[in-house]
Amino acid sequence: MDWAYILMLFGIGFVGSAISGMVGIGGSIIKYPMLLYIPPALGFIAFTAQEVSAISAVQVFFATLAGMFAFRKGGYINKLLVITMGISIIVGSFIGGYGSKFLPNSTINLVYAILALIAAVMMFLPKKGDDVEDFTKVKFNKTLAAILSGIIGILSGIVGAAGAFITVPVMLVILKIPTRVAIASSLAITFISSIGSTVGKFLGGHMLLIPSLVMVVASTVASPLGAMISKKINTRILQWILAALIVATVVKIWFEILIQ
Repeated sequence: MDWAYILMLFGIGFVGSAISGMVGIGGSIIKYPMLLYIPPALGFIAFTAQEVSAISAVQVFFATLAGMFAFRKGGYINKLLVITMGISIIVGSFIGGYGSKFLPNSTINLVYAILALIAAVMMFLPKKGDDVEDFTKVKFNKTLAAILSGIIGILSGIVGAAGAFITVPVMLVILKIPTRVAIASSLAITFISSIGSTVGKFLGGHMLLIPSLVMVVASTVASPLGAMISKKINTRILQWILAALIVATVVKIWFEILIQ
């Protein structure tokens, strides 16, 4: 076993998860370019976009599972919302996860580039407060919720992302769900989504066991640490730095796609 390789993977998982914990953005959006570009820069064999998205899918599965258990006692998870969006998102994420095996790496990178730009913008949108007191009587358009979550599932399944950074704004802005309910319920919904994308990636034959497990361990340690640090630093500055890095990565990906 190459311990330098293991340490490199752990470092990527740790740094990516810590940053995601600090700025409140999906870890897979940060770790995708790190997994894509850092290993070859350090002399290791490069992962393909297919492999990176498969590793991300497994990490997301465990991250959202842990987050869901942390929120389940708060009473904010809306079961009807989770069922409505969960059914269509698991179908969509399975289609995206399995269907990605038929896509060229450039297409997967393109989907990442689009989602990453959305994530960068979402970091700076103002967070709305709750405007209702009884969270058991939340009403929403079920058909619209199912359609939107299905689309989110397909896109996030392709790149192995959780999709929470899109799901939460969709709940807040379009479905008019109270903030606390949206955040808590999105964890359950994206956990369901991660099941579909993980199974899809596994059946697609791109699952890498050791890198996936290393990333899971690193994220388990680093995510809570990042959340703790965020309370003591100016995360706004960190958000700008991270947004700049994401945009630079997106430009690099677009450039590579265009020259091909």
